[in-house]
Amino acid sequence: MAATRNTTQRREVIRALERVQGFVSAQDLHELIVADGAEVALATVYSQLRKLSDAQMVDVVMTDRGEALYRRCVDDSHHHHLACRTCGATVEVDAPELERWAHDIAERFGYSDVRHVLELNGICRACRPK
Repeated sequence: MAATRNTTQRREVIRALERVQGFVSAQDLHELIVADGAEVALATVYSQLRKLSDAQMVDVVMTDRGEALYRRCVDDSHHHHLACRTCGATVEVDAPELERWAHDIAERFGYSDVRHVLELNGICRACRPK
């Protein structure tokens, strides 16, 4: 995990992430921080979220509209998410076969320290038409 500076803005972003359930947009997170009386620019919230994501302290999923949603990491091991396109519900997915495949591909082409992102989304059971 990369080292991150513990700035006031970073603490505000983390504190807000700890208060929300599930994934949240940077804009919604910013509104929550400002409503609490903190003075943090929206650009700073985006910057802090990117740094926290790089440090694997924040999970990120992309919506169908290309919007990034964030939440505080609850699992410090590498994992993926299956997200509902309708309600945003998410499930953490372990995929050892994907990890082996990524490692094998990297090895075949002489790469090391390979990272990957996998976005899985669909319609959850609760949102499926009856």
